[in-house]
Amino acid sequence: MTALDLKDIQKSYGATKVIHGIDLKIDEGEFIVFVGPSGCGKSTLLRMIAGLESITGGDMHIGGERVNDIPPSQRGIAMVFQSYALYPHMTVYDNMAFGMKIARAPKEEIEKRVRAAADILQLTPYLERLPKALSGGQRQRVAIGRAIVRNPKVFLFDEPLSNLDAALRVATRIEIAKLKGSMPDTTMIYVTHDQVEAMTLADRIVVLSAGHIEQVGAPIELYERPANLFVAQFIGSPAMNIQPATIEKTGRTTTVRLSGGTAEVPITSPETLAGKPAKFGVRPEDLRLADGGDHLFEGEVHFVERLGEVTNIYLKVVGVEEAVVVKVAGVQRHAKGDQVRITAAPEKMHLFTEEGRSLLYL
Repeated sequence: MTALDLKDIQKSYGATKVIHGIDLKIDEGEFIVFVGPSGCGKSTLLRMIAGLESITGGDMHIGGERVNDIPPSQRGIAMVFQSYALYPHMTVYDNMAFGMKIARAPKEEIEKRVRAAADILQLTPYLERLPKALSGGQRQRVAIGRAIVRNPKVFLFDEPLSNLDAALRVATRIEIAKLKGSMPDTTMIYVTHDQVEAMTLADRIVVLSAGHIEQVGAPIELYERPANLFVAQFIGSPAMNIQPATIEKTGRTTTVRLSGGTAEVPITSPETLAGKPAKFGVRPEDLRLADGGDHLFEGEVHFVERLGEVTNIYLKVVGVEEAVVVKVAGVQRHAKGDQVRITAAPEKMHLFTEEGRSLLYL
C-alpha cells in the first residue's frame, strides 16, 4: 500500500521557485532518506509533508487522502527535529507523554505507550530524570520516543543526529536502525546530508538538487549505477574521480581516449556519440596501484592522507584539472613527488555524456 503519494509538488516563495514538480511514491513500511547539498530543498519538502509549509502546486496524498489543506495535527505524522526541543522542567516520562496529555488521551493509554516506547529506546531507567541529566544521544532518543507514542502513520526525521558528536552519531544511528526493525510497518522519511546515514539506514535514497529529484533508488544501486554526474559525485566519499574523455569507438564496448591513453569500457554506446566528448569516471576505492604494464594514467603524488585503515593518495595527472584520488587499504608509504601509475577493473569504470548523463541510462 502507498503511504505517501506526491504528484507534481511545487513550492514557491513569491517569484522564487524552490521545489520544481516533485513526483514520488513511498510505500507503507519504507525507510526513505532525502539527501542533497545545502539548499537543495530536502528540509523544505519534509516540512511540506508535515504541513509546516504550504504547497504551492500539485497534490499530496497520505494513506490515500489528499492532505494539501489539512493541518499538521490531523495528518497522522510525527516529526523529530534537529533540535531536541525537550521541556527542561519535565521528566523524560512527562516529555514523552506531553502530547498525549494535551490530546486528552486516557491515563492508562498514556502509561502503556510511554512504557512501550521507553522499552524500545532503552530509556526505561531514565524515565524520572530531567533532560539536563541525560547525554545528547539520550535526549535525542527522548525526542524520538515523544514521536513514537503518538503512533503516527509516518515518521519524519529532520537531520536528527547533526548536533551529536561522532561517537554518539554512530550509536544513535544504530538505535534508529533498531527502531525501524521493531516497527516494520511504519513509514519513515529521514533528511540528512550525511552519506553514511543515508547508505546504512535507507531502503531507498532520494537524491535532490536545486529542488529537483536527480535519482531514486536503493543505496547500492545509486552507488554502482548513478544516473548522472551529480549523483556519481555526491554518493561516495571521497567523490568519484571524473576526467574529460573522447569516445573513439562505440558499440557494446566503448573505447575512450583519456589524457594518458585509451580505455575499453564495457558499456554500450550509440553510434551518434562517436567522436564526441564525454566524461570518464572511476571511484577512488576502485583504483589500484599498477607496478608496471597497462595502466589508466600516471600522476605525481602531491598529498597523502594516512587514516590507518585506508590511505588516500592525491595525484596530479596531466590533462585533469582536479586531483585524482586513490583510496588504498592499509598504510601506504608514498611521499609527495612520487610518480605513481594507477589502473582499475573495466567493470568499475563509468561513462557520462558531456551533459552529464550516464551512458547506462541512454
